[in-house]
Amino acid sequence: MQDGGLGTARGLVDQTDACAAPGWLSAQAPVDFSETLAAGDYHLPVFPAEVAEWMAPGPDQFIIDGTLGGGGHSEIFLKAGARVLGVDRDPEALAHARARLAPFGERFSTWEGNFSRLPEIPEIQMGERADGLLMDLGVSSRQLDSAARGFSFMREGPLDMRMGPSSPRTAADIVNRWPEADIVRILFEYGEESKARRIAGAIVRHRAEKPFVTTLDLANCIEKAIGRQGRTHPATKTFQAIRMAVNEELESLATALAAAPAVLKPGGRLLIITFHSLEDRMVKRFLKHRSTEFLDEPGWPEPRPNPDYQFRLLARKAIIPTAEETSLNPRARSAKLRVAQLLDLKP
Repeated sequence: MQDGGLGTARGLVDQTDACAAPGWLSAQAPVDFSETLAAGDYHLPVFPAEVAEWMAPGPDQFIIDGTLGGGGHSEIFLKAGARVLGVDRDPEALAHARARLAPFGERFSTWEGNFSRLPEIPEIQMGERADGLLMDLGVSSRQLDSAARGFSFMREGPLDMRMGPSSPRTAADIVNRWPEADIVRILFEYGEESKARRIAGAIVRHRAEKPFVTTLDLANCIEKAIGRQGRTHPATKTFQAIRMAVNEELESLATALAAAPAVLKPGGRLLIITFHSLEDRMVKRFLKHRSTEFLDEPGWPEPRPNPDYQFRLLARKAIIPTAEETSLNPRARSAKLRVAQLLDLKP
């Protein structure tokens, strides 16, 4: 059976060891989200109107928010009367969302884990299926803006970049331990960085003298190696690539896409928001293949039924943000929303 082009970058080299991925943000004091953060201060959800329109939530529906984040999308579903299960691998995000969405009582629950592990959710294990599944693949503003999380090249912080404690490696493990060839590979494949070899060489030379410890250590090394041209920081693509490698983002997406049909009930809706061309390409190929009833190849006498035919595309093309949304939320400018519905294909 064809898998609809779920290819990812070649498998990550296992460079973890006993020193990798130390205690989860152990230096941070616990945060009381009920008092410190207003709803919009954690993360502003993208496509709020479009998600509400295409998910069409309502009473008696069960919706899985596979990437809970700040809980903005879940709140939309809850206000429409749906029951929502929020999934996230980040304990900090789960704590914030529980406090924010507590007024909805038992209609809101959470599960800590990567969205690639959706079949392990207790409700799914017990046979329940969802009316809708949302996967928003962006990094939350809270994660990007928190120096302690190590995602930003603009703020001094530890080279961490993990989205949750289950990630087997940190950014420091990659830049301080991985072979130069593997660093080149992820910069090319995940960051689409044309200067990958020069950057990787500079990283290896720097760590030979002194290991990287902070985000600014790495950002300054990259800027020194390739210089600065234009408004975009020279470390942008490298930080993106390392983050994707740390969290195995493309691998997780491929697994989640393959699992989605088993999580939804017939007629259930799948909404996926991407921010990166590699992610969107993977989602587009998957949905195109799974929504094609017949396959045809040169040399075949006639088209053949597609054994992976499962979805109907509700929107033929990707939905992009309005000018109004990008003016209010500049981080939404690269977002794309794709929508499909699971078919009821009874034998």
